[in-house]
Amino acid sequence: MSPFTTTPYWRLSGFYFFYFASLGVLVPYWGLYLQWQGFSAQEIGELTAIFLGMRIVAPNIWGWIADHHGQRMRIVRAASFIGILIFSAILLNNSYLWIAMVMLLFSIFWNATLPQFEANTLQHLGEQSHHYSKIRLWGSIGFIISVSILGLLFETISVETMPIALIVTMTGMWLMSLTVPESATRHLSLDHQPLRQLLKQPTVLAFFAICFLTLLSHGPYYTFYTIYLEQHGYNRTLIGQLWALGVIAEIIIFLLMHRWLPRYGIRIVLIISLLLSTLRWLLIGFFPDSLSLLLFAQLLHAASFGSFHAAAITWVHHYFTGKNQARGQALYSSIGFGAGGVLGSLLSGYFWVSPGPTMTFLMAATATSLAAFIAFRWLKLTP
Repeated sequence: MSPFTTTPYWRLSGFYFFYFASLGVLVPYWGLYLQWQGFSAQEIGELTAIFLGMRIVAPNIWGWIADHHGQRMRIVRAASFIGILIFSAILLNNSYLWIAMVMLLFSIFWNATLPQFEANTLQHLGEQSHHYSKIRLWGSIGFIISVSILGLLFETISVETMPIALIVTMTGMWLMSLTVPESATRHLSLDHQPLRQLLKQPTVLAFFAICFLTLLSHGPYYTFYTIYLEQHGYNRTLIGQLWALGVIAEIIIFLLMHRWLPRYGIRIVLIISLLLSTLRWLLIGFFPDSLSLLLFAQLLHAASFGSFHAAAITWVHHYFTGKNQARGQALYSSIGFGAGGVLGSLLSGYFWVSPGPTMTFLMAATATSLAAFIAFRWLKLTP
């Protein structure tokens, strides 16, 4: 049965569209905005890490609240609105401490939204969870549109307008959240293990180690990729198009994952994704002056994020059932995007000047190679 007929497809998709349109503002241009403000590479890495740092704690707090009291969409709506108000304060002052404080508070509420919305979406889908990627792909479309438009815009106007663009897209996200219903309780399984028992299983530990290393490897890319390409002579329009190309490849993968996951299994998809991720970071690190290789590396975003994320979300949905559902998504977010993202941003900031970008991306490739080995050796039990 099609997810179009069994779920509020367009309302769910609309939220993803604006959420990832917001990321299309924040991820490629946050570092560039901080550089325009005069911050050093180390400070850019630290300010990015502060934003990512709350992903370690906040999703688990919100996940506990949601699993015990329900009302996931009420949390998403309130957090989206409060996040807009807090981030708007960045326009008042440009000092390091002020931006750090604003991003810390903003991150608490920003990180309440996606894990709860992911759990809500998957409960709407129920037994059709392999169709998740058909909804999530609209987030990728939102990312492409925002990153492409801003790439063109920042060629003619100052990057100082970046916070305004983010406020606009977050407002769209909040408005869409008002239209999305709570998931049907019939999809929420009551058969689940205690969380502590789950977290002792070797395959669960292996999975979260893989998530940590994979998102750590993205640190140099998310923090410095735009700055890196500017240093090698690429203009902002082309840089925006390169970001968009990666997400176009991601969309194509999302359209195929509902077939590939049942056919090949989560373990195989994850291992292939990690091996291709390693290749991607090596190409970016060692061949920045070759546009053709950079284009190919961006196509590999389909693996380093697209297929990896779709497989990981499905894995969590199957292993963390019942009242563990939201906390499972929160753990994926906090361990991967939180702890892994923080360490990746910090290390890339500290290593960017010395030993330099090439060695920083080599570090990223080493992380995904290790993750692939863990998946091959220990991720034996798959849903």
